[in-house]
Amino acid sequence: MFRQLKNIDSAFRHVKRFTMFIICASLTLCGYTIYTSMKKVTDMQGKIYILYNGKLLQAMASDRKNNIPVELKDHINTFHYWFFDLDPDEKENNEHLTKALYLADGSAKDIYENLKENSFYNNVISGNISQRIETDSIVLDMNQNPYYFRYYGKVTITRPTSIVTRNLITQGYIRTVEQSDNNPHGFLIEKWQITDNRDLTIQLR
Repeated sequence: MFRQLKNIDSAFRHVKRFTMFIICASLTLCGYTIYTSMKKVTDMQGKIYILYNGKLLQAMASDRKNNIPVELKDHINTFHYWFFDLDPDEKENNEHLTKALYLADGSAKDIYENLKENSFYNNVISGNISQRIETDSIVLDMNQNPYYFRYYGKVTITRPTSIVTRNLITQGYIRTVEQSDNNPHGFLIEKWQITDNRDLTIQLR
């Protein structure tokens, strides 16, 4: 009888251990399932699907803080493109310059007004001049706010008789403002100045 009780007790302990193992395994499986499900939901929330020309394109959403240097450089690059990319077309030039002036403060408008007073834009039109800008690099100082930047590029001026390549270095500060249709990045260039705009090469046509 004692042997039978001993066997029952041993069997009970085995059943108890097996039951505890099943419970622990079930809890581990449930925890892993919940974790992977939450991770999947989080990943899916970071994905954006865009319908473009009948095709479904996938984009990824991310924290803006991670993209600030990229957005700053694009804002600076866009501003310089609109300000310096000119053709012998008054309407198109006015549209470009209007877009540029939305991205900067009065310092850019002062430079624009000085160029206008010196008949620079009239000369572009009357002289059938085309002006193109090419960005070399943009240096940012992210350790201060407003952020300091220095822009390096080249401007190619095509005249009927020559092609002139000029060096272009500008600098200024850039601060955060509200985003809008005219300023999609939500930045504003301040204290902008041109520090170098000398001729590099002159090629006769």
